[in-house]
Amino acid sequence: MSKKQTKYIFVTGGVTSSLGKGIVSASLGLLLKQRGFNVTIQKLDPYINIDPGTLNPYEHGECYVTEDGAETDLDLGHYERFLNSPTSQNNNVTTGKIYQTVIEKERKGDFLGKTVQVIPHITNEIKRRIKILGNKNYDIIITEIGGTVGDIESLPYIESVRQLKWELGEHNSMVIHLTLLPFLAASGELKTKPSQHSVRQLMESGIQADVLVCRTEHKIPKEQRAKLAQFCNVSLDNVIECMDLDTIYEVPIYLQKQNFDDVVLKVLDLKNEKEADLKNWKEFLKKYRHPKKSVEIALIGKYVSLQDSYKSISESFIHAGAAQEIEVKVRWVYSGELTSENVEEQLKGVDGMLIAPGFGDRGIEGKILAAKYARENKIPMLGICLGMQIMTIEFARNVLNLTKANSVEFDTGTEEPVIALMEEQKNVVEKGGTMRLGAWKCTLKSGSKLQEIYGTRNISERHRHRYEFNGDYKTEFEKNGFIASGINPDTELVETLELKDHPFYVGVQYHPEYKSTVANPHPLFLAFIKAVSGK
Repeated sequence: MSKKQTKYIFVTGGVTSSLGKGIVSASLGLLLKQRGFNVTIQKLDPYINIDPGTLNPYEHGECYVTEDGAETDLDLGHYERFLNSPTSQNNNVTTGKIYQTVIEKERKGDFLGKTVQVIPHITNEIKRRIKILGNKNYDIIITEIGGTVGDIESLPYIESVRQLKWELGEHNSMVIHLTLLPFLAASGELKTKPSQHSVRQLMESGIQADVLVCRTEHKIPKEQRAKLAQFCNVSLDNVIECMDLDTIYEVPIYLQKQNFDDVVLKVLDLKNEKEADLKNWKEFLKKYRHPKKSVEIALIGKYVSLQDSYKSISESFIHAGAAQEIEVKVRWVYSGELTSENVEEQLKGVDGMLIAPGFGDRGIEGKILAAKYARENKIPMLGICLGMQIMTIEFARNVLNLTKANSVEFDTGTEEPVIALMEEQKNVVEKGGTMRLGAWKCTLKSGSKLQEIYGTRNISERHRHRYEFNGDYKTEFEKNGFIASGINPDTELVETLELKDHPFYVGVQYHPEYKSTVANPHPLFLAFIKAVSGK
């Protein structure tokens, strides 16, 4: 039996960056999946970093981690949350990875004395990466190209798409181009000229867009739509409007109303009579829009001025909140400004607290004060990754009277290293990709709060950290009621801590937020929101 032809959809952006290519790609993926197609989405990032693991969250938002341990772009989080299926390291490609591979091959002599050039060597490697997923039996692969058409760094990707379209043949690939229709208040109209220029720039690279998705603040009048179709060489039905909506989760329904999925299937010559079933999605939206009560959670972190730094956490609140018909309001608290004088005032009235992940010693003492406040005032609290380590340091200092307790990350010479490095990590110098990454097993104690939450003893969760709970202190902690309730069965490292005699005081070394989706809100977030709401 011959292998079926995988179809490729390329999503490009023009006029400005940050138009929402990721959300449009994820929404299209959801519509096609609900029609019965096996779909995945990949992201091509034009920056030269190997991955976003070493990038400041202010630069690029959160770094998202896949099951197989790849540090990737936050758009992969959207893909997983919408499609409810995991991505892998092959779903995120950067220019850094492309050049690294080509240079390594050149050093090994793989090119047999040839001059190594952008065309064909870099473009061949890009095409190879795009097609890797094609071997996995997907019907459709959506490839989002980061950046904006016309950027120097995006050119090799655009050229690779041009070559692939030609190689794959008619109806086996298509290009969706996202543009912005700015509204000029002075003349009171939407302007199509930037979109025309953007499409023309794409055509100069040898690519004709098949579908135009227009980001806009206002509905597109008929004559503007006709103008876009005529001057951008697309049929009228293929001009899709994408207005600003209250939530990203409305986008699939908004696009479905314009037959976006039908338009795409027609271009790809795929026959499918089934309509995308969004019944559960609409149910989720209904609950999200009409909550029965509301709670406020303080998210204590270092990067709160760019909320994309904690994207997966805030989305997990939405999933778990909507499932229980609870609106979750987030109070963003910058830990660097918390002091013993103002901690009560800053955290007054919150129903729950979450201490966020992070790296480095800035704002640490503020987080420790917040943990103490939650512990002493019996406020439900969840600590994630660094958050668990903060809870560890606070407990050691204020309950065990180890006043010098600290993490080796913040004080290499600390007398009480309650958070330390694993032996094999001690000589690691490089920063990128050298942490405990991806899915690791965890065995939960029988009768523990976490075992009750998960409904099982054996779980697997994604990690992204370097420092660990120091096992030498475990007995002392447990004697005083802070229980190591989850242990990695292979390394015996402590994965979770939970406090007795407290409504909800749980620290986890892993990142539960990476696995929360619209269809399956994460059990830990469900339990946390339940505790916060006083249920």
